[in-house]
Amino acid sequence: MGTIKKGILGGFSGKVGTVVGGSWKGISYMRSLPQKVKNPRTVGQVSQRTKFALALALLKPITGFLRTGWKLYAHRQSPFNAAMSYTLANAISGAYPDYEIDPSKVLVSRGALTSAANASADVENGSIVFAWDDNSGVNSAKQTDKALIAVLNPAKGEAITDTAGTERTAGTQTVALPADWSGDEVHAYLGFISEDGKEVANSAYLGAVEIA
Repeated sequence: MGTIKKGILGGFSGKVGTVVGGSWKGISYMRSLPQKVKNPRTVGQVSQRTKFALALALLKPITGFLRTGWKLYAHRQSPFNAAMSYTLANAISGAYPDYEIDPSKVLVSRGALTSAANASADVENGSIVFAWDDNSGVNSAKQTDKALIAVLNPAKGEAITDTAGTERTAGTQTVALPADWSGDEVHAYLGFISEDGKEVANSAYLGAVEIA
């Protein structure tokens, strides 16, 4: 209930209907009550939450890896949030409610360092063998650049990563996988980071691989 202090033409304090009255530094004021949202779960809101959940499920298992892969974009936001924003804007396709992530458009590392050349990922004896051409000397690529490797298993919500792999000149690295991944489809990514950690390359998507 509101209280009128100076007669019917004076200011009042409290609530009268949808109006709130009060005083600040001797000045009377009135403001309307904020409108309640009748349906906080609008199609737009649910649509965005659905996209967010998809991106979160994919990236959460590689949170630590993204601190390295996306560290150059940690301006006013964390590397993880930067990767999330990119994924939401570039890697989700379809129409609500049938959204899906396109793994080929996901970047697990991002930067201006020269990317991998002719890279591939193949399964051998429960491991994934990463291979690439040594393109040291091409643009910013250096012999001492280290491989950034990520293998994502969406079905299990797990990942295997390496932020300090073999050097660019090695041209290959073998990554052992958990035995219980047998029969699962995983997604392989390869990037590079400079020896001093100041430069990072955009990751290359090497495709979906079924673990035999």
